[in-house]
Amino acid sequence: MPDALAQYFHEADQPRTLSRAVIVSHGQPGDPAPQQAAIEALAAQVAAHAPGVEVLGATLADPDALPRTCRSDCIIYPMFMAEGWFTGIELPRRLAQAGAPGAHIMRPFGTDPGLDALVVEKARQAADAQGWALSDTTLLLSAHGSQRGQASHDITMALAARIAPHFAHVVAGFVEQEPFIADAARGLDRAISLPLFALRAEHVTDDLPQALDQAGFTGPRLDPVGLAPEVPAMIAASIAREVSSLK
Repeated sequence: MPDALAQYFHEADQPRTLSRAVIVSHGQPGDPAPQQAAIEALAAQVAAHAPGVEVLGATLADPDALPRTCRSDCIIYPMFMAEGWFTGIELPRRLAQAGAPGAHIMRPFGTDPGLDALVVEKARQAADAQGWALSDTTLLLSAHGSQRGQASHDITMALAARIAPHFAHVVAGFVEQEPFIADAARGLDRAISLPLFALRAEHVTDDLPQALDQAGFTGPRLDPVGLAPEVPAMIAASIAREVSSLK
């Protein structure tokens, strides 16, 4: 194990007092400023629901963000949809490099126990606006996917299976692996599109609408689930539970 990672896992086991939480997202490497501003805005919203905890935001794309915000006595909340290489390997490595080898990494947003109910509620609101019964509605879940790993695929399919009893059908499509979004969306009737993305970035602004247009998808197109107004309070509650469990 590289020295930096060994130091991370050693210091992560040490007792400490946690009063700072840093919400970390991927960001946009080619243009880091907008996504850095977005994660800082989310952190400010979370802070309003988290008295006694300083909440900051950082992206991996901004080279100064982790060193500026992270320290070994803080909690890291990954604003990612899936657990995998980024949360298990790359994020600890980056934290060690940033001088925060003991920072405590939580499970990512995509594993939050409140996510299932949030997805169902967002779809219900959209169905009600159309005058549709939820049990007669198809939900299209759009996610990142990957040719290199199954984490995004597996978490999406597991969520789809758990919420399926609420809908006529739950269909999943992916940006980077089969079934691709355009194929999954083609021919759907009385359907709602809900992107399983934490923030609004290129996949949401470019790839997803192009795929839906290609499929001739005519149903409501919802914002990414990570932008739902309920999310800041949900994140704050998860951070509070984590702080309490580590005392």
